[in-house]
Amino acid sequence: MSVLTNDPADLAMPLRGGRIVAYPTEAVFGLGCDPHSERAVADLAALKQRSPEQGFLLIGSDFAQIAPYIDMGKTPADALDRAMATWPGPYTWIFPASPHAPSWLRGTRAGVALRVTGHAWAARVCEAFGAAIVSTSANPHGLPPARTAREAQAYFPTGLGAILDAPVGAQGRPSTIRDALTGAIARA
Repeated sequence: MSVLTNDPADLAMPLRGGRIVAYPTEAVFGLGCDPHSERAVADLAALKQRSPEQGFLLIGSDFAQIAPYIDMGKTPADALDRAMATWPGPYTWIFPASPHAPSWLRGTRAGVALRVTGHAWAARVCEAFGAAIVSTSANPHGLPPARTAREAQAYFPTGLGAILDAPVGAQGRPSTIRDALTGAIARA
């Protein structure tokens, strides 16, 4: 059984150890791991019963945590301005991926999906870890996302290093995902 905690700092050690954690986001509970651990990302895909070809998004507590993943040479200033105007907040943008963005995060996409979270608890998890983390909804593929720590624990009684027992935000559904270059909506 996973450890329930109300301290975001308690998720840092499992993240550093390549474990998967659960935490609240703007709308639903998320599952996260260290984006630079290929094994952790593969374990996350297996836990969710989701194809790794779909790729994963990253959240950070501020722009500095996600900036290394953006190929700034292929990102026009207006595209960056468009995203920055929505952050922090429940908006995910797909940017051209820098060489720093591991291929296992992108799946079959050329870009990488990024968000500066507007949810205080999720931001505290990133701050405790000291970097951006992978973020995907806490549910087996095809089932409704968990909205509480207990629901996340029920979906995943094993496989999680820790669960942050804190409330989700007021958003009614997961973040909108847009292409940063074109503004096209990839997920409403």
